[in-house]
Amino acid sequence: MDTRTLYSTLALLLLLRSAAMHDDGWSMKVPAEVRAIEGYPVVLPCSFTHPHNTHHSSMHVVWRLGHSHTGTVLFRCSSLNGSQYCHPGPNQDQRYRLEGNHREHDLSLRINSAALQDNGRYYCRVELPGQPHGSYENKMGTRLRVEAPPRILSLSIEGSMDTGLKARCKVQGSPLADVQWMGPDDVFEGDIGFPIPQEAPSQHWVTIHLLDVQPGGQYTCTASNPLGKDQALVYILPPSPEKTISKSNSTALPLMLGLALAAKVLLALGLGAWIVNPLNSKEPPEAPDFPSSLS
Repeated sequence: MDTRTLYSTLALLLLLRSAAMHDDGWSMKVPAEVRAIEGYPVVLPCSFTHPHNTHHSSMHVVWRLGHSHTGTVLFRCSSLNGSQYCHPGPNQDQRYRLEGNHREHDLSLRINSAALQDNGRYYCRVELPGQPHGSYENKMGTRLRVEAPPRILSLSIEGSMDTGLKARCKVQGSPLADVQWMGPDDVFEGDIGFPIPQEAPSQHWVTIHLLDVQPGGQYTCTASNPLGKDQALVYILPPSPEKTISKSNSTALPLMLGLALAAKVLLALGLGAWIVNPLNSKEPPEAPDFPSSLS
């Protein structure tokens, strides 16, 4: 074994020994997964044991969404000088609170009114200031799955009469909903959009398109999952008859206006001639015929 390999092996052994000493006597119990229903509270259990003392003068409790190095701190509280209360920070979101008794090593977190945006992996961490190896965090974390019945977010018609019409139905739910379109006479499969993966935060929706919808028809979007069902309908108005007539007769309109104007001119000329001709046709009165005198 060469010197470089020997040093690498020794460094690895020291690292493993250090990690073992760091975790020696520590244990943390968390569930692998917790399920919740949208709108209801949920508790993420977390408890730990520490080898040195049963009670600690100071303690920090931290909950993160996402891995500790890149995750977002959702809750943090501190218990100093043996306080029985773990004080959260001044800007703490009130949706989160410590459910367990930290003095009994219960660090369970309560989330009020769970939302789909809360889906993710949570990590519980405890810090004991002044203690050797005074911090510990479960490496696997707890997967929170928030489920919700389907809810139709929007229902719309896109396109035009010239380019073609299509209906669009956007549905939110977890698990992702099964969506179907129903037309005037039958059920259509539609053009299914790609669902967003459920691991992506705040994107538990799917969009379904129905192509070649026809004016004058009623179309229904139905969404369902194991938690429930939602339904919405849209009616596409047929073209207005007045607009159709107006469009078809648009070229004849100037001609009709021209004929009407010519008729008015002819009528005016005829009326003038009728008034003038009687005046010109009157003969001057004849002189009276007096009898001549005889000389």
